Amino acid sequence: MPTIDAARFLKDLNDLRRIGQYRTGVHRPTYSPQDMESRRWLVATLEEIGLEASIDGIGNVYGRHQGSGPHLLSGSHIESQNQAGWLDGALGVMTAVALARAGLPVDVAAFADEEGHFEGGFLGSKSIIGILSDAEIDRSRSRNDGTPLREALAAAGLAGLPRMQLEPGRHKAFFEMHIEQGTQLENAGLRVGVVTGIVGIWQWRITIEGMQDHAGGTTMAERRDAGLTAVRLLAMLDQELPKVCGDRSTWTTGRIAVEPGAPSIIPGKADILFQFRDISLPVLERMEACVRACVQESNRRERCTATLVNISKSLPAPCDPATMAALDAAAEKHAPGRWQRMPSGAGHDAQYIARVMPVSMIFTPSIKGISHHWAEDTKEEDLALCCQVLADAAEAYLQG
Repeated sequence: MPTIDAARFLKDLNDLRRIGQYRTGVHRPTYSPQDMESRRWLVATLEEIGLEASIDGIGNVYGRHQGSGPHLLSGSHIESQNQAGWLDGALGVMTAVALARAGLPVDVAAFADEEGHFEGGFLGSKSIIGILSDAEIDRSRSRNDGTPLREALAAAGLAGLPRMQLEPGRHKAFFEMHIEQGTQLENAGLRVGVVTGIVGIWQWRITIEGMQDHAGGTTMAERRDAGLTAVRLLAMLDQELPKVCGDRSTWTTGRIAVEPGAPSIIPGKADILFQFRDISLPVLERMEACVRACVQESNRRERCTATLVNISKSLPAPCDPATMAALDAAAEKHAPGRWQRMPSGAGHDAQYIARVMPVSMIFTPSIKGISHHWAEDTKEEDLALCCQVLADAAEAYLQG
């Protein structure tokens, strides 16, 4: 089995960490100068280990193995959430680099905008499998400042570059290592999680139209307060969704913005970003029906009109049984009795790659479960252990 150079693996991770460093984490929003510096650094690293490396027109970094197959694909993303952690995404990319350094026939990918800084998200993984349309690129805007995606690509030096697609039949499977972003492994004293599947994430915009008016001169009986309608609708959703959800379903109101947002003005409009997640498609469909029913009931009760628009629907992606079996065996070899199978509550590029090849993931423990925050961290010994587990599983799967 291939032996991972743990010291070099950890050095690579920490070298990448210095680009866009923020406290103990990083700040590398998609297509920012820091993000593009990290992509150029990765290209140089891939070339140094003998891969043919490039950046394409959506920002994907791809390192192509020059030897004979069968080949594996491995990677993740290297942009970060704002002022966030140093391992989310970057761990998967640098693990792929470590596999290539160990001599495995691996193509390394760093997909663009898994973190969803631009509307639609998962731009790189959708592009590389051929489902990102020019129309979607044209309408996408930055969630941070509203910059059109086309302008961001031009500012990053990517305008006019071709967007690559995966070569059909080249890859036997996709492997990814990631932090858990939760507390299950740490609380159970375990060191490896073999992922059984990746949740679907269904994202929505709810717009509520009321009437902007004077906070003192307008009586309570006359008001059409979009802010209050928003609060009551969200409370209804939180009451009704538990009646239809699954054991591990989650839902989140990521943003509530009222206009014009002044203390002496009744809000005339509210804009809500809402999402729910589950690993089961029937559960997701039940949750959608519940959300639609709640919006309909709100419109029956309230003086303000709520409109529900779907932003995106990523499908749940079960992991491949044969790749999971290889990971099970490697985990038991290196961490006997200290691993488990578990679903992923987060979305990953792997769920799009799963549309064109078998996929598999493993999780390392997250200290206190912290992620999407600069305090995100994992013990070095757990990082090194899981990298070796993935290498052993990849080799065994290739030989199978």
